[in-house]
Amino acid sequence: MSADVMRRYGLVWLLALLPLTGCSDSPPALPGTLEWDRIALPAEASEPVLRWAVAEGDTVEAGDVLLELDGRRLEARLERARGELDQAEARLAELRHGTREETLDAARADLARARAASELAEREYRRALELRRQQATSQAALDQAQASRDQRRAEVASLEARLQELIRGERPERIDQAAAAVAAAQASLHELRLERERLVVKAPRDGRIDALPFHPGDQPPEGATVVSLLVGESPYARVFVPAPRRAALAPGDRLRVHVEGVASPFTATLRSIRSEPTFTPYYALVGDDASRLVYRAELELEGEAARRLPAGLPVRVEMNDDSQP
Repeated sequence: MSADVMRRYGLVWLLALLPLTGCSDSPPALPGTLEWDRIALPAEASEPVLRWAVAEGDTVEAGDVLLELDGRRLEARLERARGELDQAEARLAELRHGTREETLDAARADLARARAASELAEREYRRALELRRQQATSQAALDQAQASRDQRRAEVASLEARLQELIRGERPERIDQAAAAVAAAQASLHELRLERERLVVKAPRDGRIDALPFHPGDQPPEGATVVSLLVGESPYARVFVPAPRRAALAPGDRLRVHVEGVASPFTATLRSIRSEPTFTPYYALVGDDASRLVYRAELELEGEAARRLPAGLPVRVEMNDDSQP
């Protein structure tokens, strides 16, 4: 059972011992604890803690560096993503700029050689055909000459098509695909940069460092709280109001709060009170048992002295009329 749950049940049992019907001569009081608004900053990745930039109890401003996690693994991923982006951009530029003149010249030369070979194959075929008519050669020799001629013609057609493709450039669809690949590589690189930045944990608001659970060298799991930050102008008292007293309170009421270990009470404003009960016993809520319902309320303390109070101190809130200033 967590400390917060144990404290809550302890407060409920304490409340059960308080006079709830007003028969006692002492003024009724509401038990509770002193709290601060708290921000838990998580680890964006499971990496070792490199260093602390602050200590527990330090006051920080929004944007201040609090601690840094080891980013070497992420740096390697960033380098790979940069390389993939460079490759995608180079491919897109190649498609957009078209074929280089040297490549076109080479393709034209290949086509010229193929045409010369095709003309030679054509003459060989005609010579073989004439010899066959004169019965001076075999049918197999004629068939071989014809096959060689057809092969050379196919090579010429293929090289002509290739040259036309190089002259006209790439299809728009392939350029669009290359542009999409560049956009995807840019998005991946941006995502990794954000992850790298978040390995340096900064204060989102002004506040005070309450806890640094991990030390340099520790490796917190992803999502674990690495910094607990107390924020807000002043603390507040979290108290539990018994059912008979619930109707007497409303947000905006000003009450006196006694803090354990502090002689003078503090003036506080009731900022919220729950409409649903916080604690419900397992037995049926009838008769006197209904008085055991409690409602959680929060009162904001006033004054410069309240800002120096730590969280967790026990408090008592006066409910008599004389407590209002």
